[in-house]
Amino acid sequence: MPPVPADTAAPQPPAAPRRDAAAAAAAAAPAGSEGRGEAEGAEPPAAGEERAVTAPLVGPPGPPKTAAPERETWTRQMDFIMSCVGFAVGLGNVWRFPYLCYKNGGGVFLIPYLLIVFVGGIPVFFLEVALGQFMKQGGIAAWNIAPLFKGLGLASMVIVFFCNSYYIMILVWGLFYLVHSLTDTLPWATCGHTWNTEQCAELFHLELCRNGSTNASAGTGPFNLSCTDLASKRSPVIEFWENKVLRLSGDLSEPGEMNWQMILCLVTTWVVVYFCIWKGVKSTGKIVYFTALFPYVVLILLLVHGVTLPGALGGIVYYLKPDWSKLAEAQVWIDAGTQIFFSYAIGLGALTALGSYNRFHNNCYRDAYILAVINSSTSFFAGFVVFSVLGFMASEQGVDISKVAESGPGLAFIAYPKAVTLMPLSPLWATLFFFMLLVLGLDSQFVGVEGFITGILDLFPQPGAGSLRRELTAALCCLVCCLIDLSMVTQGGMYVFQLFDNYSASGITLLWQAFWECVVIAWVYGADRFMDDVARMIGYRPLPFMKWCWAVVTPLVCVGIFVFHVVNYKPLTYNKTYVYPWWGDAIGWVLALSSMLCIPCTVLYKLLRCKGSLRERWQLLTTPIWGHHHLEYLTPEAEAKLLAPEPPKEKATLFETVI
Repeated sequence: MPPVPADTAAPQPPAAPRRDAAAAAAAAAPAGSEGRGEAEGAEPPAAGEERAVTAPLVGPPGPPKTAAPERETWTRQMDFIMSCVGFAVGLGNVWRFPYLCYKNGGGVFLIPYLLIVFVGGIPVFFLEVALGQFMKQGGIAAWNIAPLFKGLGLASMVIVFFCNSYYIMILVWGLFYLVHSLTDTLPWATCGHTWNTEQCAELFHLELCRNGSTNASAGTGPFNLSCTDLASKRSPVIEFWENKVLRLSGDLSEPGEMNWQMILCLVTTWVVVYFCIWKGVKSTGKIVYFTALFPYVVLILLLVHGVTLPGALGGIVYYLKPDWSKLAEAQVWIDAGTQIFFSYAIGLGALTALGSYNRFHNNCYRDAYILAVINSSTSFFAGFVVFSVLGFMASEQGVDISKVAESGPGLAFIAYPKAVTLMPLSPLWATLFFFMLLVLGLDSQFVGVEGFITGILDLFPQPGAGSLRRELTAALCCLVCCLIDLSMVTQGGMYVFQLFDNYSASGITLLWQAFWECVVIAWVYGADRFMDDVARMIGYRPLPFMKWCWAVVTPLVCVGIFVFHVVNYKPLTYNKTYVYPWWGDAIGWVLALSSMLCIPCTVLYKLLRCKGSLRERWQLLTTPIWGHHHLEYLTPEAEAKLLAPEPPKEKATLFETVI
């Protein structure tokens, strides 16, 4: 195993604050850093948080410098925890993890899942939050820690912009279903509506086909069907989804008409998102208490109801039944890794933005483990909720559970609505489920938008601009995304949605992003050096395991899963029947490469633009650009060197914040 890279760049802030006099040499620090610590006026530690007491900084000679405006911080630290829970714990935990667990060997799937959580999920999650907290900048400007690789920030902004654009469509569909749940009879429970076809049949049992006929109920009453006739029948749930909600056309090249009801839901959802984030983290931090906690209340209610249904136990057994032979299949490990990178919201820049609003001495190391436990536990718990209902549905229809098990939109808008129609008080449970779905996705959406806005505002800083600038930026961002979403409320909108979902924020783009984040921090900036920076914030060095993950293990995991995805690439399909045309896949790859190419293109551009030999360019462009808050932790000598006047060209290169 190669050695972990250490400090290779220019002056850095001093070592971690000391716990006591006897531990003065515990943290590595540059020469001349003894006796330095927190400056007067630094943020006080939270109650009960461990902190070292250090001597005040002795400022450099000369007139005092003008203090920079302090960055907005969370009102209380729990606001940060709730925001991370709201952002990272989303629909993927409820509709993707349980299906993957069932598909990949039941309880056995937890072995590769937990292993990759510790070597991939937690290290990158911690890296992004710690980077934002240390640099006090959003997803783009935080990479001033290694300016040559600022393309990482641009790439994350491109990915989160695409996510913000298409993810909200799930909320739009959820709102549409929620409105239609407020009736005495659920509209997808029966045939006979204007959107139903002649092939609509409300109840039918495939297992009776052995006898040559079955009894089904279609809009007019019971009648006998042969197995051939039965195979051509369509459930009213599917017809409501495809004919009423999507109004699905036959091809990507047939956009068709816009659905005015969906446009109304779209505008309503974006207005709600805007007013959740327009005032910044002070308002966002309060809203997430409801949006992050309420879904747990509904999940508990759904579980209590679900386990009382006939057949629920069989569904839970299917969910957890171990199949040890699955551990030998590569696909199981790939599914585990991909799910973790999705559900932990890694590579989007939003975690960096959320961390940037922390107090400098917040214990982000502890927070990373707490949030990992919450995220993975929610995924596991949601499996009991989902499979208790799927077990009931399989029992009622007399089919094997493999016939009804679904993931993604198929679970939320087909399988679960169908199960609800079989329950007593079905409108009540449908309303609860879709309201939970809406709230579960809402905080992921508005925190993602908050991360994007933070990155944009930090890219073009104007300290005296006030809140109006933020409000206008948020409005413009929401408006642009809403205009893009209009392409997804047409009859061909589902095809556009799948292009965004499978390419713009796919496993390939997130793995590429996570790989370069680890490489830049560990091998360019220095893993030991970043560990020292973390120690300055939290008062002690994290376990060495973390730096080895950044330097070796996590990049190898990312490369392995990335290569597997590329080798096993297949053209995109919808519903396993419609194959996208070549130009549709080409558009998808343009979406994917638009973020992936930001990193190499920015590196090349900066190297060509800089003057001097290649070694001098590398040295200059990998020298961190410290913020004003870092000056509290610099030695007088290092601070004087940092603040010394530079020739105009070098200064413009060193302190640039825009490519």
